[in-house]
Amino acid sequence: MQTGLQPSHISNFLHGKRNLSLPALDRLLTAQQLSIQDLVNLEEQDEWSGASSSGERIPIVSASVAIHSASIVPVEGQTYLTLPEGELQRFPPRNTPARRRWERFVALRVTAHQASPMQPVLKELSLAVIDRHYNSLVPVNPPLANLYAVRLGSSLVFRYVSFEGSRLLLRPRLFTFPIDAIELPPLENPSDVLVGRVCLCVTEA
Repeated sequence: MQTGLQPSHISNFLHGKRNLSLPALDRLLTAQQLSIQDLVNLEEQDEWSGASSSGERIPIVSASVAIHSASIVPVEGQTYLTLPEGELQRFPPRNTPARRRWERFVALRVTAHQASPMQPVLKELSLAVIDRHYNSLVPVNPPLANLYAVRLGSSLVFRYVSFEGSRLLLRPRLFTFPIDAIELPPLENPSDVLVGRVCLCVTEA
C-alpha cells in the first residue's frame, strides 16, 4: 500500500468503524496527492451540485476572476447562466494537475473589443462558457481548432492558439486583425497562459 496502512484499517475508516490519526491521515492524503484544501473544495462542489439540481448554473464573472480565481466565491448580485441539466457533461477535460483544483466552468460576457477579431464566432454581449479544466492545445474535434480564452498581459482575449518554438501564437478569426505572439519564459508552459477552452457561446434573446 502507498500509505503503509493495512487495507483492513482503511476499510474500517471508510465505513465509520475507526478513526485515523492525524499522521495516518496525512499519509493517506499524500498518497492521493490531495490536501485539506482539496477536500474543502470538493464539499463546496457537492453543495453547488445540490443547489443546481434543476439545471447547470454557471457563474458569470469578470475577466480578472476567470484568469486568477481558482474558486468562485458567490457575492451579492452574482448572476448565473443556467443550462439544461447534463449539458456540460459532454465536454471532456484535459488539464494540468494544478488546474484540477479550480472550479471548472465560468461564463464571461464578451465585450465588443473581444468579439471584433472573432466575428462571427463570437458576438458582442454573448456569454462565452469557459472550461478551465481544458488548458491543453490538443484539439477536441480535429481538424477543427479549439477556441480559447487566453491571458494576454493583464487582459483576456479569445483566439485560436498554436505553439511554435517558444512562442504561443494567438490567431484571430478575421485576417484584418494581427496575430499576437507571446514569448514564453523558460519555466512557463503554454497551459499557464490558457485560461480555458470556450465550449459554448450563448447569445441571449
